[in-house]
Amino acid sequence: MSASGRRPASGAGSDSGAGSGDTEAPPPAPDRRRMWPLYAAGFTTAFGAHGIAANLGAGDAGLARSVLYLGALLALYDAAEVVLKPVFGTLADKVGARPVLLGGLVAFAAASAVYVVARDPGLLWAARLGQGAAASAFSPAASALLVRMNPVARHGRAFGSYGFWKSVGFTAGPLLGGVLVWAGGLTLLFAVMTALAVAVALWAALAVPAVPPLPRTRQTLADLVRRLADGAFVRPVLALAAATAALSVGVGFLPLSGRADGLSPVATGAAVSVLAACAAFVQPWAGRALDAGRLTLRTGLSAGLAVTAGGMAVAVLPGVAGLLAAAVLTGAGTGLITPLGFAALAAATPDERIGQTMGTAEIGRELGDSGGPLFVAAIATGTSLAWGFTALALLTALLIPLALTTPRPDSAAD
Repeated sequence: MSASGRRPASGAGSDSGAGSGDTEAPPPAPDRRRMWPLYAAGFTTAFGAHGIAANLGAGDAGLARSVLYLGALLALYDAAEVVLKPVFGTLADKVGARPVLLGGLVAFAAASAVYVVARDPGLLWAARLGQGAAASAFSPAASALLVRMNPVARHGRAFGSYGFWKSVGFTAGPLLGGVLVWAGGLTLLFAVMTALAVAVALWAALAVPAVPPLPRTRQTLADLVRRLADGAFVRPVLALAAATAALSVGVGFLPLSGRADGLSPVATGAAVSVLAACAAFVQPWAGRALDAGRLTLRTGLSAGLAVTAGGMAVAVLPGVAGLLAAAVLTGAGTGLITPLGFAALAAATPDERIGQTMGTAEIGRELGDSGGPLFVAAIATGTSLAWGFTALALLTALLIPLALTTPRPDSAAD
């Protein structure tokens, strides 16, 4: 058995029959009904991030005129996540992931209700900061529960499904949020956020079992630094950061590139929808392929980085063909990387530290989400957007050799 206490995945290169006679059979597949509240939690954090962010200006004319204040409101959610996700991930390891999940969802509902009750635009900053802090709790807790509630042989499927519903939240958030703001302003949007978080919290309380924390050896700051500096952690996090950076750049800059080529808003909007759809639907497929042994972490992560880099590279091509090719490749590449990256982190982490790992890994994704567009914009400012796409493609491609050294699940934790 691996040092993490979990069994190696079937088809992942484990030497069954070659060791002692105490080999244990993999645990049975968990009740899928217990997984759905975790997927709903992923949808909630994504919908909360993008549904409100995309419609803050539309919901309040004063915000639209104050670009600085609007920018600060948009940054609060992500800033809270960057700072607090490792903290709440560590707390999930200490007290159990289920209480942190439920507490985070309740706190998200409470933060959303602040604006509904007060209806004061001056309190938007408090509501937004509270939402980000709450999401920082239930997001890594949900990831930790996915690991604890599933055997290694089902981690790919679990993270693939979680990523799918999170992508649905990212995609549907701006549209559904816009409809709600049109129908009832920001008050209605925050009211729906409140109801959604309460519903998911009740669902999780009824369906998600208690998963007690595991005994942990004392960890010093030096131990933490060594573990987070280890290649088994760094390689998947870099791949996840690159995937998130490319996705963010695709959503933000592909429409700009298309408009520069004379394409209509309908065409550029369709390209973003194609990108999001590819990212969503590839994730469950990649997770199932990993669990079935048709795909390895090394092959999947390196292929995902190559496809993502290709998507950024073809974004320089003019016209509809270049735009759609970039959308398809970028979406497919990021969809391939995401579940495999988290499965690699889970395989390399002891169960008693899984919350801390997932929370810390999310920092890489958040930095990629914000750093990718900044990197491309900085390059494009002195040259052109095509050079920005090319620079990100090269940077992503440089990570492929690192992905090729990713250990197999059965050896990652040894």
